[in-house]
Amino acid sequence: MTVELMAQVCLRANLVKAYKRVRANKGSAGVDGMTVDDLKLYLSSHSEELFQSLRDGSYRPQAVRKVMIPKPGGGKRQLGIPTVIDRFVQQAIHQVLSPIYEPMFSGSSFGFRPGRSAHMALLQAKSYVESGREWVVDMDLEKFFDRVNHDVLMSRIARVIKDKQLLKIIRRFLTSGIMQDGVIVSRHEGTPQGGPLSPLLSNILLDELDKELERRGHKFCRYADDVNVYVHSKRAGERVYLSMKQFLETKLKLRINDAKSAVAKVQERKFLGYRILGDGSLSVAPESLKRAKDKIRQLTRRNRGRSFEQVIRELNRYLKGWLNYFKLAEFIKLWERLDSWIRRKLRCYKLKQRKKCSPIRKFLISLGVDERSARQISSSGKGWWRLSRTYTVHRALTVSWFKQQGLVSLSVHWSKLVKA
Repeated sequence: MTVELMAQVCLRANLVKAYKRVRANKGSAGVDGMTVDDLKLYLSSHSEELFQSLRDGSYRPQAVRKVMIPKPGGGKRQLGIPTVIDRFVQQAIHQVLSPIYEPMFSGSSFGFRPGRSAHMALLQAKSYVESGREWVVDMDLEKFFDRVNHDVLMSRIARVIKDKQLLKIIRRFLTSGIMQDGVIVSRHEGTPQGGPLSPLLSNILLDELDKELERRGHKFCRYADDVNVYVHSKRAGERVYLSMKQFLETKLKLRINDAKSAVAKVQERKFLGYRILGDGSLSVAPESLKRAKDKIRQLTRRNRGRSFEQVIRELNRYLKGWLNYFKLAEFIKLWERLDSWIRRKLRCYKLKQRKKCSPIRKFLISLGVDERSARQISSSGKGWWRLSRTYTVHRALTVSWFKQQGLVSLSVHWSKLVKA
């Protein structure tokens, strides 16, 4: 039954679970300044008042705090940070609604769902391409989280959820204002990213798109608002694009961003940071590789004033996380080339630390370089980047030497991940 869900939301076990999740997720304070650490004290003295307002439907969320964060591909993304209390309530509602909706969702939807991941979406997309679907309809929904129509979303929720008190509170979360420059601005559309409930609400709305694609027999993968449909030809892709554009605009009141969307060969597009080649094999998308190199350049910048050991630690932390996400890329040469480039950046860093001729010469000699070669390098007028590529420096700062310093090798680490 979905008519008495508010009672389930307010069950002690559900609230304790919600509290633990909010504590674990941490996050910054909302417009009231209350931190996650303050939540326990607040609940100890206001819990009955809070739970009663949920049961009788009088609970009113506060405005969300506007935060702009950079997008990986450039530009800014707007987040709306709810107060800690509102996050707690949203989490409690999410825990009740998610088990109801999960069995209804499409098997081709992967974002923000328990037991599902970006890697699963990529492997499914890979299987479609391997079966001969070498064309992709790559649809970018224009400012999706900012453009969700509240009436359309609430009508979809009300098809399943019959608890009027719960529906009333969900709508209040949708329409709660957003604080911008100290002024609360009312909101008539959108479900701002930043709260526990928004991802589930987005899946509820876009499930209608999933069901329509399934009804038409299409092979697709959706991760949040990133939708890729795999077809056999450009002509078929163009038909799908036009029909889905009409469906989204008329049924869900959403728009496709024509500038960022396309019907193209799969290798010409990226999906979740990867590039899928014509035979279905996965590689790192050029944009993702560029962002990784930019981050590595930042960590190995020669004027950072960090010890070589600290740079290695910071670099290892980043490389392990990055590789764990891109481990599905199937080209060992990619990892070997990146390893080589990283070592060259670090050779520059190490030489620059020595700065003057005498320390550089002594350092090279300590690593087994003969006096004459060490003197040539230390007195050379070449820049650090050119010196880092010389035979002498390579002979001193070898792959084995970097291994002794504890540097993660992407190619070695990738091989272990693949075998695991």
